[in-house]
Amino acid sequence: QVQLVESGGGLVRPGGSLRLSCAASGSIFSINAMGWYRQAPGKERELVAAIGSGGTTNYADSVKGRFTISKDNAKNTVYLQMNALKPEDTAVYYCNADLVTWSQMRRNNYWGQGTQVTVSS
Repeated sequence: QVQLVESGGGLVRPGGSLRLSCAASGSIFSINAMGWYRQAPGKERELVAAIGSGGTTNYADSVKGRFTISKDNAKNTVYLQMNALKPEDTAVYYCNADLVTWSQMRRNNYWGQGTQVTVSS
């Protein structure tokens, strides 16, 4: 059983900052990649940022230069530092992990429950 627990969402004014955290726990053998997706009302879920096991990062064009993804391997935790937030960043943010568990020994995809980020004055 794997759990992804997110934290750090909330209400912030345009231009403000938030930091999201996502901790993976359970019978984890290895983590291939972790990332953040978001879904705004009436829109499809989209990739925001991802980080691979070697530290390679990938960002959506809309957040490049404003958001930074990082990870703490010892804690199986991924972070998303969000600066210069805009109203269009308002969405539910979901943590995603591509990992291998001891019980199955094959890659599977896991999702967190989501955390609301609202950017509004």
